[in-house]
Amino acid sequence: MAKNKKVIISCAVTGAIHTPSMSEYLPVTADEVIEHSLAAHEAGAAVLHLHARDEIDGHPTQDPEEFQKFLPTIQNSCDAVINITTGGGPQMSVEERMKPAMHFKPELASLNMGSMNFGLFPMLKKHNQLKFPWEKEMLERSKHSLFKNTFEDIENIMTLGYENGTRFEFECYDVGHLYNLHYFHREGMLKGPYFIQFVMGIMGGIGADADNLLHMKKTADKLFGEGGYEWSVVGAGATQMKINATGAALGSHVRVGLEDSLWDGPGNLAKTNADQVKRVVEILNGLSLEVATPDEARQMLGLKGKDKTNIK
Repeated sequence: MAKNKKVIISCAVTGAIHTPSMSEYLPVTADEVIEHSLAAHEAGAAVLHLHARDEIDGHPTQDPEEFQKFLPTIQNSCDAVINITTGGGPQMSVEERMKPAMHFKPELASLNMGSMNFGLFPMLKKHNQLKFPWEKEMLERSKHSLFKNTFEDIENIMTLGYENGTRFEFECYDVGHLYNLHYFHREGMLKGPYFIQFVMGIMGGIGADADNLLHMKKTADKLFGEGGYEWSVVGAGATQMKINATGAALGSHVRVGLEDSLWDGPGNLAKTNADQVKRVVEILNGLSLEVATPDEARQMLGLKGKDKTNIK
């Protein structure tokens, strides 16, 4: 890593993993997503990774009409890079998951790099007072269902996204996902610069500790060349800040947000996404690292610019 390289902070604002019963602070309505997103950007997030939820019971949805309720306001109110999920929820069909990114043609979209077990069911032991029936059903189903991302699925999302000028945050939950990504690299199907997100600590993926992070980084260097890609880290749950601190010290970009963790320190629920952004900014400052602006993130990731999206 160049010593003067700036760090891109991504904020995953709401996601599909946690449910409204787990935290009263989880943004559900469009107004809440807007409020959390703008505050996170103001705190230092250059990239906003966005999901949508039904405004009545909070279940995750990929209906473009739900995204339409908040995307234009966010884009018109700040300069952040908008990153729309194609992951959606682990139990959604691939066709459903693709809809918002294909409709809005964002600068950046997430792309999961392999099928996997995605175990959310242990959360039932910690959260047994769930308000809505779908919450328990979703957590239970994760014990006997797969998060499907076949090579064909990945190729379809990638091809359609590139046709729209969208670049990807390649989400790799384990070492094998890096090799999956390398297949597309070897076939000449990727457009650089690559933005690889190491997602650590999800049950079914690689564990969130320093040894595994180093293994992921060494493997990526072997496959794509040291310095041949941009990379970022996610630590799920209580590992969020530890993994961000370790990754940043090694040269990574970082991701925080209530999609990945509901916490702001031991035993304290984060009241806003901005709480976590502020905390990771403090970590970066302590490491003498500078935070990237949205335009600097666009340059590093080779993005097309917000004026070339279909967010209106």
